[in-house]
Amino acid sequence: MFPEVVEVFAPSEFLVKPARHAWERDEALGLRRAVFCIEQRLFHGSDLDEIDARATTLVAAACVAGIPDQVVGTVRIHTTAPGVWWGSRLAVHPSFRSNGQIGSTLIRLAVGMAVLQGCTSFLAHVQWQNVALFEKLHWTLLEKVELHGREHGLMRAELDFYPGEARFLDGIVTRVRARP
Repeated sequence: MFPEVVEVFAPSEFLVKPARHAWERDEALGLRRAVFCIEQRLFHGSDLDEIDARATTLVAAACVAGIPDQVVGTVRIHTTAPGVWWGSRLAVHPSFRSNGQIGSTLIRLAVGMAVLQGCTSFLAHVQWQNVALFEKLHWTLLEKVELHGREHGLMRAELDFYPGEARFLDGIVTRVRARP
């Protein structure tokens, strides 16, 4: 008579957008700390640096009934010279990594937003184990470098594959299934 009770809730809709609310920025920083300080041990205590003061934070928020509820992914973007943009601190909650959509949508939004703002070159230092993913997303490996005691690839996005669209300012909705 009654529907079966669902034991585990796995969101299927995510809003990937610029962080506009304090809770989004706070959760993005918490996720970065969990990934870069606790899980990967790249930093001790905090990964905050001088770039955070001028960077734009983007978030992927799991939605409940269409309302953003929890930040499950983040990346920051900033400019270093006219037309030159960088992406950094890409982090996805471990429970949402396997679907492959969260990180790639954050990357697409990051580059697309920079293009809207006059980007002529978009760069990132990518952890070596993620270089192949970025290559599939139309990035070019420029050189291998060591940062924070780990191998990274200095990579550049192929901007022809990242058109800036005005809708990016409001965010991108992506629908996926997270594994419980």
